[in-house]
Amino acid sequence: MEENSHDPQLLKGVLRMLVLQVLRDEETYGYELVTRLTDRGLAGISTGTVYPVLNRLEKEGLLGSRLVASTAGPARKYYGVTDKGKGALSDAISGWEHLASAVGAVLGSAGTHAPTDAGTSPAASATTTKGKIS
Repeated sequence: MEENSHDPQLLKGVLRMLVLQVLRDEETYGYELVTRLTDRGLAGISTGTVYPVLNRLEKEGLLGSRLVASTAGPARKYYGVTDKGKGALSDAISGWEHLASAVGAVLGSAGTHAPTDAGTSPAASATTTKGKIS
Protein backbone atom coordinates (compact mmCIF):
# COMPACT_ATOMS: atom_id res chain seq x y z
CA MET A 1 0.00 0.00 0.00
CA GLU A 2 1.20 3.52 -0.76
CA GLU A 3 2.23 5.78 2.12
CA ASN A 4 -0.91 7.96 1.81
CA SER A 5 -3.38 5.20 1.01
CA HIS A 6 -5.75 3.61 3.47
CA ASP A 7 -8.01 0.61 3.53
CA PRO A 8 -11.54 1.91 2.83
CA GLN A 9 -13.10 -0.67 5.14
CA LEU A 10 -10.86 0.32 8.04
CA LEU A 11 -11.66 3.99 7.41
CA LYS A 12 -15.38 3.24 7.30
CA GLY A 13 -15.12 1.70 10.75
CA VAL A 14 -13.51 4.76 12.35
CA LEU A 15 -14.75 7.70 10.28
CA ARG A 16 -17.61 8.55 12.65
CA MET A 17 -15.16 8.77 15.53
CA LEU A 18 -12.72 10.88 13.50
CA VAL A 19 -15.45 13.30 12.42
CA LEU A 20 -16.65 13.71 16.00
CA GLN A 21 -13.07 14.25 17.18
CA VAL A 22 -12.31 16.94 14.62
CA LEU A 23 -15.60 18.73 15.33
CA ARG A 24 -15.37 18.35 19.12
CA ASP A 25 -13.50 21.58 19.79
CA GLU A 26 -14.46 23.69 16.79
CA GLU A 27 -17.44 23.57 14.47
CA THR A 28 -16.86 23.72 10.76
CA TYR A 29 -18.52 22.96 7.42
CA GLY A 30 -18.18 19.79 5.37
CA TYR A 31 -15.52 20.80 2.87
CA GLU A 32 -13.30 22.26 5.59
CA LEU A 33 -13.75 19.05 7.60
CA VAL A 34 -12.52 17.02 4.62
CA THR A 35 -9.51 19.37 4.35
CA ARG A 36 -8.69 18.90 8.04
CA LEU A 37 -8.91 15.12 7.75
CA THR A 38 -6.75 15.17 4.62
CA ASP A 39 -4.19 17.39 6.34
CA ARG A 40 -3.99 14.83 9.15
CA GLY A 41 -3.07 11.99 6.81
CA LEU A 42 -6.32 10.74 5.29
CA ALA A 43 -5.32 11.49 1.72
CA GLY A 44 -7.98 10.75 -0.85
CA ILE A 45 -10.96 11.15 1.48
CA SER A 46 -13.80 12.92 -0.30
CA THR A 47 -16.83 15.01 0.51
CA GLY A 48 -18.88 12.15 -0.92
CA THR A 49 -17.59 9.99 1.92
CA VAL A 50 -17.91 12.58 4.69
CA TYR A 51 -21.31 14.19 3.99
CA PRO A 52 -23.32 10.99 4.52
CA VAL A 53 -21.54 10.54 7.87
CA LEU A 54 -22.36 14.13 8.84
CA ASN A 55 -26.02 13.58 7.94
CA ARG A 56 -26.24 10.34 9.96
CA LEU A 57 -24.53 11.88 12.99
CA GLU A 58 -26.91 14.83 12.85
CA LYS A 59 -29.98 12.57 12.58
CA GLU A 60 -28.72 10.61 15.60
CA GLY A 61 -28.40 13.83 17.60
CA LEU A 62 -24.62 13.58 17.87
CA LEU A 63 -24.10 16.72 15.79
CA GLY A 64 -25.96 19.98 15.60
CA SER A 65 -25.81 22.37 12.66
CA ARG A 66 -26.44 25.96 11.70
CA LEU A 67 -26.37 27.90 8.47
CA VAL A 68 -23.81 30.69 8.17
CA ALA A 69 -23.91 33.25 5.38
CA SER A 70 -20.93 33.08 3.04
CA THR A 71 -19.33 35.88 1.04
CA ALA A 72 -18.44 33.36 -1.67
CA GLY A 73 -21.71 31.66 -2.57
CA PRO A 74 -24.59 30.11 -0.68
CA ALA A 75 -24.72 29.78 3.10
CA ARG A 76 -22.57 27.07 4.60
CA LYS A 77 -23.86 24.48 7.02
CA TYR A 78 -21.59 24.37 10.05
CA TYR A 79 -21.57 21.27 12.25
CA GLY A 80 -20.69 20.98 15.93
CA VAL A 81 -20.70 18.13 18.42
CA THR A 82 -23.61 17.97 20.88
CA ASP A 83 -23.30 16.77 24.48
CA LYS A 84 -24.69 13.43 23.32
CA GLY A 85 -22.02 13.41 20.61
CA LYS A 86 -19.27 14.06 23.16
CA GLY A 87 -20.45 11.03 25.11
CA ALA A 88 -20.53 8.93 21.95
CA LEU A 89 -17.01 10.13 21.08
CA SER A 90 -15.74 9.14 24.51
CA ASP A 91 -17.29 5.68 24.10
CA ALA A 92 -15.85 5.35 20.59
CA ILE A 93 -12.36 6.29 21.77
CA SER A 94 -12.54 3.72 24.58
CA GLY A 95 -13.68 1.08 22.12
CA TRP A 96 -10.94 2.03 19.68
CA GLU A 97 -8.25 1.87 22.37
CA HIS A 98 -9.45 -1.59 23.43
CA LEU A 99 -9.53 -2.83 19.83
CA ALA A 100 -6.13 -1.29 18.99
CA SER A 101 -4.65 -2.97 22.07
CA ALA A 102 -6.09 -6.35 21.10
CA VAL A 103 -4.93 -6.00 17.49
CA GLY A 104 -1.50 -4.93 18.70
CA ALA A 105 -1.32 -8.00 20.93
CA VAL A 106 -2.21 -10.27 18.04
CA LEU A 107 0.24 -8.59 15.66
CA GLY A 108 2.91 -8.52 18.35
CA SER A 109 2.49 -12.21 19.00
CA ALA A 110 3.04 -12.83 15.30
CA GLY A 111 6.36 -11.00 15.62
CA THR A 112 8.48 -10.61 12.56
CA HIS A 113 8.81 -14.30 11.74
CA ALA A 114 10.27 -14.94 8.34
CA PRO A 115 8.38 -17.38 6.12
CA THR A 116 9.60 -20.98 6.23
CA ASP A 117 11.47 -22.50 3.31
CA ALA A 118 8.17 -23.76 1.89
CA GLY A 119 6.85 -20.20 1.82
CA THR A 120 4.30 -20.75 4.58
CA SER A 121 3.92 -18.85 7.81
CA PRO A 122 5.02 -20.41 11.10
CA ALA A 123 1.37 -20.92 12.05
CA ALA A 124 0.62 -22.68 8.79
CA SER A 125 3.61 -25.00 9.22
CA ALA A 126 2.66 -26.06 12.78
CA THR A 127 1.95 -29.74 13.23
CA THR A 128 -1.46 -30.91 14.29
CA THR A 129 -2.51 -33.68 16.60
CA LYS A 130 -6.16 -34.76 16.84
CA GLY A 131 -7.30 -31.54 15.14
CA LYS A 132 -5.37 -29.28 17.48
CA ILE A 133 -2.41 -27.16 16.61
CA SER A 134 0.61 -28.07 18.69
